[in-house]
Amino acid sequence: MKQYTVTGMSCAACSARVEKAVLGVDGVDACAVSLLTNSMGVDGTASEAAILAAVAAAGYAAAPQDATHPTTPADPLTDTQTPMLLRRLLASLAILLPLMYLSMGHTMWGFPLPPFLAHSHGLIGILQMLLALAVMGINFRFFRNGIKGAWHRAPNMDTLVALGSAASFLYSVYVLCTTADLHELYFESAAMILALITLGKMLEAHSKGKTTNALKSLLRLTPKTATVIRDGAEYSVPVEDVRIGDLFAVRPGESIPVDGIVVDGHSAVDESALTGESIPVDKVEDDPVSAATINRSGYLLCRATRVGEDTTLAQIIRMVSDAAATKAPIAKIADKVSGIFVPVVIAIAVAVLTLWLLIGQPIGFALTRAIAVLVISCPCALGLATPVAIMVGNGKGAKHGILFKTATALEAAGKTQIVALDKTGTITKGEPEVTDVVGDKDLLTLAYSLERKSEHPLAKAIVQYGHSSGITAKETADFVIHPGGGLTATIEGEAVCGGNAEFVESRAVIPEEMRVKANTFASEGKTAIFFATGQTVLGVIAVADPIKEDSAEAIAQLQNMGIRVVMLTGDNAVTATAIGNRVGVDEVVAQVKPDGKEAVIRRLQKESRVAMVGDGINDAPALTRADMGIAIGAGTDVAIDAADVVLVHSRLSDMVAAIRLSRATLRTIHQNLFWAFVYNIVCIPVAAGAFAWAGLTLNPMLGAAAMSLSSFCVVTNALRLNWVNLYSAKKDKKIKIHSGKEVITMEKTIHIQGMMCPHCEARVKKLLEETAGITAAVVSHTAGTAVVSMDAPIDDAVLEQLITDNGYTVTGIN
Repeated sequence: MKQYTVTGMSCAACSARVEKAVLGVDGVDACAVSLLTNSMGVDGTASEAAILAAVAAAGYAAAPQDATHPTTPADPLTDTQTPMLLRRLLASLAILLPLMYLSMGHTMWGFPLPPFLAHSHGLIGILQMLLALAVMGINFRFFRNGIKGAWHRAPNMDTLVALGSAASFLYSVYVLCTTADLHELYFESAAMILALITLGKMLEAHSKGKTTNALKSLLRLTPKTATVIRDGAEYSVPVEDVRIGDLFAVRPGESIPVDGIVVDGHSAVDESALTGESIPVDKVEDDPVSAATINRSGYLLCRATRVGEDTTLAQIIRMVSDAAATKAPIAKIADKVSGIFVPVVIAIAVAVLTLWLLIGQPIGFALTRAIAVLVISCPCALGLATPVAIMVGNGKGAKHGILFKTATALEAAGKTQIVALDKTGTITKGEPEVTDVVGDKDLLTLAYSLERKSEHPLAKAIVQYGHSSGITAKETADFVIHPGGGLTATIEGEAVCGGNAEFVESRAVIPEEMRVKANTFASEGKTAIFFATGQTVLGVIAVADPIKEDSAEAIAQLQNMGIRVVMLTGDNAVTATAIGNRVGVDEVVAQVKPDGKEAVIRRLQKESRVAMVGDGINDAPALTRADMGIAIGAGTDVAIDAADVVLVHSRLSDMVAAIRLSRATLRTIHQNLFWAFVYNIVCIPVAAGAFAWAGLTLNPMLGAAAMSLSSFCVVTNALRLNWVNLYSAKKDKKIKIHSGKEVITMEKTIHIQGMMCPHCEARVKKLLEETAGITAAVVSHTAGTAVVSMDAPIDDAVLEQLITDNGYTVTGIN
């Protein structure tokens, strides 16, 4: 999405006009204009020149933003409005005070005036006119923008203000020239309307500035220089000049300039700017470091791995700013109203003026009612109701490492009713470790020696355990990896093997007590690995992927919020059930391949809105298919790209916090829209004099004050989101969840004759797993079976035909 800065917008009618103009350009697929940040995001193939021309034709100006370095003097996040409006307000007040003294103090309450002035009504009227003209000159921007909008057939809030002020002034000039009746002059209204609107705009601008504080703080973190090592010497260069592969040094107290890997040194690095975690993280050789984090203690020599807009910080900034540039679906109603709001208000004001004159009221009364309608109507409150809440909510999430890619994602997260969780790396840590060792004293030495040459995650867990136990490895020969089974090698002239029960049992006899123990491990969610020397099984080592500390609590809180939790995993049903029971999910779907996960998401979507949480490449299809894809930040780039929300901290409690934040943001948007609509629905009739029969009328100056405060109230209400505790369950909706666990594993065991070797196994496995509806197949030529897992029922005759057509015999299916 190409980003632009738009200038000249003053209200929601302006942003609606710009959006409509750009959407009319050939090649523009989507356009979102943000009044809050004065920015515009455009998708499509249209040229930049055509887009800029469309904005200009609508009466506004635009310029492309620099995506890599958005912090420029013209940056829309820089609050230049508040100081400018404050100067205008102070100058207006300095002139308004003597004007009010003349118009109200002397005329209404008899405040004294110099003798030469006190008895000259014409001179008093002329002084009021000149003072009002001075205030109108200071605030001429309202008139310029209002006339410009009307000229382009796109009247805006400034048009309403300009009409109200000008009508008061011109009518007063007419009275001054005809009767010089001081009680019929409205010069103070013409000036006071402008001053009060300026006050409101200043408060609004100041509050709007606070809504972007989170993004501003991220932008300020961007390092400016780096110390690179070239030809053995250190050079300080702009961070933009650092290239991938460059060596750079970071001394204590310095910010890390780009993402990299530690080459030498060790230190504690403060990563709170990116993760929110206050405790520094120890970094040693081969550990990753991120731009904008701070080196607290030792000297670090690092190699750059990601620079420029590819760094973690740049990606976070881009996600937050892109989300601010998009619109939530809930904003569509306000956008439609804003697009026609100003013309309708002008029509109402003309109708009010005409009606009161026809009834027989004096022109002064009728004009006052029409002016009150013009100045009390507020399209800004409608236009700001949604974007300010989205910006504050998005910034609140960024502070806690919860990144919403779009405003739509922020709105949709709170509507989730089913959460599907990948097991490995999401519920669990994704780093297996040894939990139990059962067997002979030589077991660890054999296991450590055998597994050293394997890259399998389970092997790494055993190697790490052996290393920490101080085991000395023996030399191995004839090392062979048997995929899906285990390892074999020769140690000190003797054949050794390690792997699952089926693999080891084909070479040695497993004692019954060890088999029972392995079954116990499986029921606890652990993987049992057997080791044997020759025909003798030395023992079994249990390896498990530990559950994250916050997983069970996060799942319980989700259920307490009325959300059903489903766990997806490729593990066997026994292990999956054990993990599911420990963390308390409502449903377990086991033995599913990546496309199987996507199929499960489709099944769940038939029931309600589904969010998928995952971290790996195999989760990408499911993340994309789900109504809401949530990626664990420590996962793969593919998973992060496919997701709508990214959890930087890689913990499930942040996923719960994301849903809470979305719900709080939606509540705030509903409150803002309610206030904006009700304000206009109630105030416009009052201003029009609908209740004049009861003595209830509205002075235009009070109308201007009310209009000024309406937008301020909307923005201030949105800022309350900063006080929401995302990790407190006190305000969660209490809904009782069914506690039973359901394991979805439609399995059939096919008994097959004719499989003679592992090659046959692989062939049958391939045939079965390519069949629609089968998510996994475990085939054994020694047992003569194929156990298939399905996500949809398959007739036995279909399976039998498939096997027999390929040269094997099916003796039974159960």
